[in-house]
Amino acid sequence: MPTLFTKIINGEIPCYKIAEDENFFAFLDINPNAKGHTLCIPKQEVDKIMDLDEKIYLGLMAFSRKVGKAIEASMDCKRVGMMVIGLEVPHVHVHMIPLNGMAEATFQHKVKLEKEEFKAIADSIRSKM
Repeated sequence: MPTLFTKIINGEIPCYKIAEDENFFAFLDINPNAKGHTLCIPKQEVDKIMDLDEKIYLGLMAFSRKVGKAIEASMDCKRVGMMVIGLEVPHVHVHMIPLNGMAEATFQHKVKLEKEEFKAIADSIRSKM
């Protein structure tokens, strides 16, 4: 059965897409820790990051770096944090989170955004890619 993220990649579930290439996909987290919180995922459905083929793993890190630079250029933040936890969805995902303090890194601090805000943030980040 496909994961939630595979359904997003396939267009079965809508998202606020940031970037996509042959192997990777990035979209805004709909339950963000901060404005601009983005998930970078491989298109290949793999549960654990250490189970990725080395080429895909390194490619995911390079793709995430590009996305992180675009987030940093478009969001008001001190830095962009990168985290791989992987307990929520059994599909590798890298959290790219604009940080101004440790609260945004705890997954206990959430922000609520309207559809228009998500769209504007996605457009802003995409414009820096």
